[in-house]
Parts: sequence; structure tokens; C-alpha cells
Amino acid sequence: MKLVSGNTVFRPHGDQGFISARQIEAARIAMTLYVKRGGKVWIKIFPQQPVTAKPAETRMGSGKGAPDYWVAIVKPGRILFELAGVPVNEAKEAMRLASHKLPIKRRGLSNGRKQVVRPVKKAKELRELTDEELERELIDLKR
Repeated sequence: MKLVSGNTVFRPHGDQGFISARQIEAARIAMTLYVKRGGKVWIKIFPQQPVTAKPAETRMGSGKGAPDYWVAIVKPGRILFELAGVPVNEAKEAMRLASHKLPIKRRGLSNGRKQVVRPVKKAKELRELTDEELERELIDLKR
């Protein structure tokens, strides 16, 4: 998954899990309060899986229970949040506070570099380049 325009990201580490809509909102509030509304937060997950529950003290049978709440299924490496417009150390602390609201482990955060999306050259264009131009293209792609 690519960065939208944030410079610091939050990624889970370990096993996959569920994050409820309330937990996502609690993490968002923790981040925005810490940066004092100075930055921009992107939420990259959406709770789209319903979790059903039957009322307490109900007899077995009579079908499935009603939707109780909604969760997002999160796998390792998925970007959950992006944060931009604040210094990197402030963004990392905001992400750390947000991680305490979530039931998953977090992975190290990015170093604050923005990802640049470059236009992709077609194979026909690459074949026409000389060796020096190809080396320059390769160096540019590594940056």
C-alpha cells in the first residue's frame, strides 16, 4: 500500500486481528489531541465487517443474532494511519499514544520521508536508452 501524502505511518506487527470502529475513533482522537490539530490525519482502514451477537439469556436456535458492532480486519504490514504537517518526533509520539488504544502491536514508524510517485516508463522507451542513461534511471529509482 502506498502513502497518500502523509510523512509518518502506523503499521501493525504480528498476527492479524480485528479493530472496532470505536477503537479507530479513539486512536484518531488521541493523535489529533496530541498534535493540537496542527497536522492532517488520514485513516486508511474502514470497519466493514459486522460482528453479530445474540441477547443474553436467550435460548439456542432461532437464527443468527443482530449486528452488534463493526470491525476492520487488519493484517501485518497494512498502513492504518498517516500523519503529515507536524515534526517527525511529534508524529511518532502521537502514533505511540494512538497505539495504546488499539489491540495490536505496532511496528517501527517511517523516518519522515515522503514517498514520491514517479511516472513509469514503457519497455519500448527503455530499450531506446543508452547504457549511461539506463544507469541514471536506475539511480533515480533507488532514491
